[in-house]
Amino acid sequence: MRTPFSRRSVLQAAGAGVLASTAAATVAAGSAGAQEETVGSRAANRVVHYAIPDGVPTNDAVRVRVRPVGGAWKTIGIHLVKLPLIDATTGANRSQNSSMATFDFAGTVEVEVTFSRGGVRSARIRPDSYGIAHELRGSTVRFTLTEPRNVVVQGDDEIFDCLHLLTNPVEQDPPAQDDPDVIYFGPGVHTHPDRTLTVPSGKTVYLAGGAVLTSNVIFEGVENARLVGRGVIHGATGGAILVHDCENVQVDGITVVNPRYNTITVAESQNVTISNLRSFSQQGWGDGIDVFCSTGVTIDGCFLRNSDDCIALYTHRWEYYGDTRDITVRNTTLWADVAHPINIGTHGNPDPDNPEVLENLVFENIDILDHREPQLLYQGCVAINPGDGNLVRNVRVDGMRVEDFRWGQLIHMRVTFNPKWNTTAGRGIENVHIKDLTYTGTHADISLLIGYDADHLIKDVTFENLVVNGRVLRDSGGKPSWYLAADGVPMFANDHVRNLRFLTTEEAAAQ
Repeated sequence: MRTPFSRRSVLQAAGAGVLASTAAATVAAGSAGAQEETVGSRAANRVVHYAIPDGVPTNDAVRVRVRPVGGAWKTIGIHLVKLPLIDATTGANRSQNSSMATFDFAGTVEVEVTFSRGGVRSARIRPDSYGIAHELRGSTVRFTLTEPRNVVVQGDDEIFDCLHLLTNPVEQDPPAQDDPDVIYFGPGVHTHPDRTLTVPSGKTVYLAGGAVLTSNVIFEGVENARLVGRGVIHGATGGAILVHDCENVQVDGITVVNPRYNTITVAESQNVTISNLRSFSQQGWGDGIDVFCSTGVTIDGCFLRNSDDCIALYTHRWEYYGDTRDITVRNTTLWADVAHPINIGTHGNPDPDNPEVLENLVFENIDILDHREPQLLYQGCVAINPGDGNLVRNVRVDGMRVEDFRWGQLIHMRVTFNPKWNTTAGRGIENVHIKDLTYTGTHADISLLIGYDADHLIKDVTFENLVVNGRVLRDSGGKPSWYLAADGVPMFANDHVRNLRFLTTEEAAAQ
């Protein structure tokens, strides 16, 4: 572990001292502070937004204005985010420009989004499940928010030339700048000489609104530490955030833009909470959240649009060893421009004397906006692919809405032996209960449930109230008697799948 921060280094992080610069980035101490519009009492109809510091890439493809009901319009800064479009023939990653804006509010606010390209004929605010009504006049979309949401505003269903609007509750009691247990980053751009910030035990790293940090944040062998605020980590040279061999770590309210690899890795750790994290990636291996060999991880209220798996749960890889259990993902929106929104089990320990388990995995209230993956082996909005001796068991999905995606499968469960990644097959998949999953669309390829052989099975998989294009799929009726309920997905299950059931909610309750 590195030497804990001195008082001098804390002041430098706050912008009180002169930060060193590197050839890769320039430090801009910045004077960009919060700007606020309040109507009525401070508790009602309040908007707080933050200027984007000089030197941070912006985008003029959209203009965004916001106002508390009855207040004056305020223009919000637009971050440029880069997203991938993979050429399925060559594999080339053709970088695409997109837009992101953020603000905090309380009460009710009106939002106005104008597309610079003009000629917009239709608009859509996603996730569709939010049911946000809007008005389109020319190339301007107006709508109202009554609670913080992470939404995508699209004109003419444009995938990339769209706005990702990330809204937060107004901060209550943010950390004090002079608190000795706080590493405080005020508005402006902050770069460490080695592009790495190592956080000691008991410390809070606070990124104020308008703060942009270009360093990786490392929690290594620590406990009771936090990374919180309304700021942005931009262009981290590796994975943006690492939590390794830790206990009681919290990440909340941070937005990560265009890291070199993944957004956050949690490994060999316990009791980690990741909430209101937003992530955009464009380069290869740009996963959102990866969890290895950890227990008690909660992912809540996040928005992840990534250039590889949005959420991946594994056991052993590299120097990490151990089971992964008691993982909860809830109230989260996923958009995979490459690979899977959710991927479970690929990497593990092939040593037959030390097999590992992924168990007690819960996904609640999830919206999947997109999935695009040309490679058949890496498809699946929900993919459970145990390899390397892994056993995946006790998985529950409760409330998942999948919108029409570009390319891939709805479900992919496969006990796998993929020589590219594995040295042995997974042990199996057991006890999976998927409740209230809806898919509306036409692009899904055939879902697959593939056991490896008679000793490496998929067993005890139940779909409760599975709705595909408005139709509830069930074994008991509503189809020709010689059809399988799986034909309605459509889904293929091979001979090494046992006890696959499609039930209505009433039938499940009666079991």
